[in-house]
Formats: sequence, C-alpha cells, structure tokens
Amino acid sequence: MSAGYARRFGIDRTGSWLMLKLHEEVGELTQAYLRMTRQGRTEASDDELGAAFRAELADVLCHVLLVARRYDVDLDDEITAKWLVWRDR
Repeated sequence: MSAGYARRFGIDRTGSWLMLKLHEEVGELTQAYLRMTRQGRTEASDDELGAAFRAELADVLCHVLLVARRYDVDLDDEITAKWLVWRDR
C-alpha cells in the first residue's frame, strides 16, 4: 500500500520520509483516541469512533513494520530481547 501511495504522489520513500510518515500516523492515532474517549470534538457514533481508532492502530503498526524492513530490523528478535527477556525471571 505504501509503495502504491508513493508512486501515485511521486514520493521517494527515504528513511526520513518513513520516519516522518510514522510520526504523522501516530498523530492520527492520538487524534482518533481523543475522539473515541470524548476528549476531542466529534459527532460520530461510538462504532465509527472505534473503527477509526482501530484503523489508525493498524496504520501505525504497518508503518513501524516499514521502518523495520527499511533498516533490516528483525522485530521478532528485538521484541524477544527487549520485552520477553523478563518472562522467565
């Protein structure tokens, strides 16, 4: 999806662009969260707000995966080393 977006709009998906796009998506997730929790302006239904929040979570996750792929980061290994190292303690 990201590659198609970049082609359509003539964007070079550099490392910097990927990081900035991730930041943009985190901002959109924050906005969706604020709206869903009625801390922001909205006239949408609870179902619509929940759907928007879930969609933005997916966008953030996918952009994290794009950054990881760009920099050859094995997220499974990194999650194990950073988060799961504590499971056996």
